[in-house]
Amino acid sequence: MTEDMHGLPEAPDDGGETPALMRAACDNDWAGTGLRDRPGFLIRRLHQIHTALFMQECASEGLTPVQYSVLTALGQMGPSEQIAISRAVGLDRTSTADVMQRLEKRKMIRRRTSPKDRRSKIATLTEVGESLLQRIDEAASTAHTRTLEPLGPDERRELMQAMRKIVDAFPDLERKAF
Repeated sequence: MTEDMHGLPEAPDDGGETPALMRAACDNDWAGTGLRDRPGFLIRRLHQIHTALFMQECASEGLTPVQYSVLTALGQMGPSEQIAISRAVGLDRTSTADVMQRLEKRKMIRRRTSPKDRRSKIATLTEVGESLLQRIDEAASTAHTRTLEPLGPDERRELMQAMRKIVDAFPDLERKAF
């Protein structure tokens, strides 16, 4: 195989890494890369792929990944103020209120005004919501597994660690609806 002026192989390696991607990752110069070699593009596509797999696995329940995340957060946190759920799930306040309203209409959660702050709402999982979580957890887990299926066990662990590191590096970045 021939090498370019940086001593990098011209063709993608077995992992699909192109010379442009390797250079950009080393130099932090993404302008010279193709769309498929840019982090933002790949992250967006990965999100689309996972959402499609989630919908395939969980279609029978008619629940979106965001609704599932809210129900899961409530299941793990117990009764919580909407702002706490918003932070836990990574949603802006307006989107959280929207999701909560939909879940409440489906009788999956109950909301009440906080006795400490009349402007705040506290959400609680209902029996319907708890039952749905129990039914859907296995299907959602299958969607997660399918998303990472192309990777070996070490690659899965490394990807999860890398994603967590990126997310944890920006704890205060606002979650806005775009």
